Amino acid sequence: MIPRKLPGQPHIAYRGNQLFVEEVCLADLAQVHGTPLFVYSKAAMLEALAAYQRGFAGRNARICYAMKANSSLGVLQVFAQAGCGFDIVSGGELQRVLAAGGAADKIIFSGVGKTRDEMRQALAAGIGCFNVESEAELEVLSEVALAFGTRAPVSIRVNPNVDPKTHPYISTGLKGNKFGVAHERTLQTYQRAAALPGLRVVGIDCHIGSQITEETPYLDAMDRVLDLVEAIEAAGIPLHHIDFGGGLGIDYNGDTPPAADALWARLLARLDARGHGDRQLMIEPGRSLVGNAGVCLTEVIYLKPGEQKNFCIIDAAMNDLPRPAMYQAFHQIVPLQPREGDATVFDVVGPVCESGDWIGRDRALNVQPGDLLAVLSAGAYCMSMASNYNTRGRAAELLVDGTQAHLIRRRETATDQMMAESLVR
Repeated sequence: MIPRKLPGQPHIAYRGNQLFVEEVCLADLAQVHGTPLFVYSKAAMLEALAAYQRGFAGRNARICYAMKANSSLGVLQVFAQAGCGFDIVSGGELQRVLAAGGAADKIIFSGVGKTRDEMRQALAAGIGCFNVESEAELEVLSEVALAFGTRAPVSIRVNPNVDPKTHPYISTGLKGNKFGVAHERTLQTYQRAAALPGLRVVGIDCHIGSQITEETPYLDAMDRVLDLVEAIEAAGIPLHHIDFGGGLGIDYNGDTPPAADALWARLLARLDARGHGDRQLMIEPGRSLVGNAGVCLTEVIYLKPGEQKNFCIIDAAMNDLPRPAMYQAFHQIVPLQPREGDATVFDVVGPVCESGDWIGRDRALNVQPGDLLAVLSAGAYCMSMASNYNTRGRAAELLVDGTQAHLIRRRETATDQMMAESLVR
């Protein structure tokens, strides 16, 4: 029997009338572990990583997984064992990387609001680099590092004012965004960093957004960053690495982002043409490594017909899958066991008490209560952004490796949620 693969899902396919991840039947997992349930394919993650590794073959490059996309320990472990570094944005993420076996000296600490405690925590761990995002942060980090008896390795995140042509909430490289130092102030900022006694300048960083599906913004950003590299070094400040960030998109609904290896072949050709091909490079992919490796399984609870809309009410909700409510994002929704017959157009919604609790609009489905559905492309920015709204426990998570399904997070209970709380006595 030849598996019927789904678009954009390299390791998720129908076999007969059953949907599988790798060699594991998803309906069997739902029966054992309940729903909502996140299931990830290890093979899909490593295949996505391999595209970047091919793109950087023979280069002095480090791939740092942007763990905000999915910070579950079992997922981090996959990338740590594959030799990746990590891009973090909080002290809590630092603790997760170390707990998963990540190497501290391969960690990049990004983010606009690092606290003094987080800086001290990162210095104590011996992280590889701080991506500094403001002039004020430079001053504080130098002060903290001096008190710690060291010099903090820093690169400065540049805001190149390049439009990534993505959703405004996930655009980070325009003048109106909160991230990075303005392109026009970069040289002065580097001169100040080089003069501060608690800092050691090691690189430059640029990240323009997420779910980018065109190569032009990357090429534009690269040119602007290389202009700055040349100006900074002409001023006597050497840069040991260039960090080009991440942001490459995935196929959610017929999206056509370039393949990672093809994209980097073009970017590296531009780098070579400008005489910087021997530089140490760093990149920070997130979504493109895990997004299409994950699915969220959910059960149909009720079908509710209406005059204007028909509603398919499922047991997954906006607290499990926040992207549609936050970004009007699209996720494919497919049955685990397709039925014969005509489909009905539904809005697929969750049980949370909000009109914004929808997972899919106007979806043609042939379903009955008790049927199981898979929400696809759920590996990125779902569990990592999940909440306990309505005192709903976060879902369980499984990592599939061939024929084996490993529980990497048990289902959260109300008791778990209340453990840190107490009544007034």
